[in-house]
Amino acid sequence: MRVLITSPVFPPDLGGPAVYVPSIGRFLVERGHSVEVVAFCSEPQPTGYPFAVHAIARGPLPVRYLKAFVQVWKRAKHADVVYVNEHLALLHVLAGKLRRKPVVIRIMVDGAWEIAHRKGWCDGDDIVTFQAKSYCLRVRFTRFLQRRWWKWCSKIISCSEFLRQILIQHHGVPAAKVQRIFNAYHGPKVDEVPQSKEEARRELALASDKRYVLTICRLMGWKRVDGIIAALRSLPEDVELLIAGDGDREREWKQLAESYGLQQRVHFLGNVPHTQIPLLIRAADVFVLNSEYEGLSHTLLEVQALGTPMIASGVCGNPEVVEDGVNGLLVDPRDPQTLVVALRRILEDPALGERFVQASFERVPRFTREGTFAEVEAVLQSVIRS
Repeated sequence: MRVLITSPVFPPDLGGPAVYVPSIGRFLVERGHSVEVVAFCSEPQPTGYPFAVHAIARGPLPVRYLKAFVQVWKRAKHADVVYVNEHLALLHVLAGKLRRKPVVIRIMVDGAWEIAHRKGWCDGDDIVTFQAKSYCLRVRFTRFLQRRWWKWCSKIISCSEFLRQILIQHHGVPAAKVQRIFNAYHGPKVDEVPQSKEEARRELALASDKRYVLTICRLMGWKRVDGIIAALRSLPEDVELLIAGDGDREREWKQLAESYGLQQRVHFLGNVPHTQIPLLIRAADVFVLNSEYEGLSHTLLEVQALGTPMIASGVCGNPEVVEDGVNGLLVDPRDPQTLVVALRRILEDPALGERFVQASFERVPRFTREGTFAEVEAVLQSVIRS
């Protein structure tokens, strides 16, 4: 099977697809398939992968997507199937369709909502509220285009049941066309990160007498890092926040931390290399994902596997990973006080955090690379045969 994969981000950039695409690519190569990748990437010529990566540099959005269309058009000629990992997928899917190749798309978000939210077209409504409301012509047109490229696809993979139900209940996609396949954990096992918390902190030059809250995400509005910064005001002075990632809101959130007088307790680490992420997780006392939207977070899967207590917003796909009170705590991303309460519970009760960690370890097998990627492989093979 010859597979052409597309991705909106690729290492060294951070983001779920930057974890997922290299991993599924390696898996398919290990299974004897041929793989090529077309990806938006800050690295002009990514190397070190067992497949070719055709990188499209950052630049004006229309130019990037036109370049992607040309690349997919060229590469799809020699592919058996195009596997699209994009939420702005019109040109990627169109290129595959014009080549008369089956296209499978993996859904990580309702792209119409993400665009409307980013552009301010939906008054800040969350993804659930968005489904039931009518908006301006621009939103209606975006929804129309999204439904069109979904219709052109042979099969749709959703990374969570939450997203699958959005497609079925609100967009009229036939249930048989949408298959839920969880994201997989791609990193080291817990015993492959030998550093203790103290050793990890020494390697990262972190203080041994502080308690660290960690978040890892793109700094976009719906990630609600501002809520974590706000919660920090109500926590003891020895609690500090580590923020790994970059994005549009970085400058705004740095200014927010300064306005609260927290600039010495909030540390913006930037785009941390993937190799350091396990150390950061090991060094932290608690991990927080406070986003208003998640399909199914790769970062939660990594934290779950490496043994750090988790707090997540109780929205979208997060409850499919974190069960409140069982292997972590769920909070309201628009109410920092719920996060304050959750942080205090874990920081003040290490035994509770350890119970959450042990419960998380028991859930790791349902998100294995071998199991979930075999399901993806079967979907790709099925659309070639049909």
